[in-house]
Amino acid sequence: MKNLRFTVLFLITTLALTGSFFAQTKKRNSRKQTPKPSATIQPKQKETQSDVISTPKTSGKKNERPTDENAKNNSLLPKSTENPPVYFYEFSHPNFLVSQVFIEHDENGKGKITFLKKDFSEAVSDPIQLSAAILEKLKTLFKTLNFLESVEVYQSAERNYAHLGTMKIKLKKDGRERTAAFNWTENKEAKDLADEYRKISNQYIWMFDVGVARENQPLESPHLMDVLDALIRRNEISDSEQMIPFLKELSDDERIPLIARNHATKLIQQIEKQAAKRQDDKK
Repeated sequence: MKNLRFTVLFLITTLALTGSFFAQTKKRNSRKQTPKPSATIQPKQKETQSDVISTPKTSGKKNERPTDENAKNNSLLPKSTENPPVYFYEFSHPNFLVSQVFIEHDENGKGKITFLKKDFSEAVSDPIQLSAAILEKLKTLFKTLNFLESVEVYQSAERNYAHLGTMKIKLKKDGRERTAAFNWTENKEAKDLADEYRKISNQYIWMFDVGVARENQPLESPHLMDVLDALIRRNEISDSEQMIPFLKELSDDERIPLIARNHATKLIQQIEKQAAKRQDDKK
């Protein structure tokens, strides 16, 4: 019996020692294998760093000089056909609703108008295209004034109406340039020239205003139609006939109230009637 107990205790002790030996061996093997994951992570880190470094190089190429091949390709690109502006007009008064207007155009009447309103933080620019009749009227006035050669001061010596704003007219042609500024003048042609540019600004600023109303404030369009009606009646629009296509668009635009569309139609009829009368008078 004692021998049997001794034998059982011997076997239990042997099994316990054997299990402890295998556990320690497995633990040592697991410690030796821990560096393997870091070996797989390291290449990914290097790829990420190379991506970050390459970004500044790409952006830096924008400031490099073009290669000979690029220069050759650029020379094949079509050059701009736009003519430089020749005629300039400026009006300014800090307290007016439209505090500044600047118009420039070429010999063909193509150019732009830039204006600043009190409630605008920045100036607005829109393209313009003067009609043949208005362009001819402007050129005739410049020619009558002999603008480039003349040294006449158009500002009235007796009347100074700076509170009504200051006008500047400039002509830049054939390597010569002249600017004349005044707020009141007794020279009829100079006054007509300034008046004509004022009418141009009235026309294109109104078109801008009604365009904004169509998109954002349709309920303002009836009031703007009343404004245009008054401008036409006072002959304060440069070329009312030129506005007929635009007014036809308004008459068909369902975004604005019906009363404004009907008013646009009436203005078209009024303008066409006036044009027909002028044609009869010429005959």
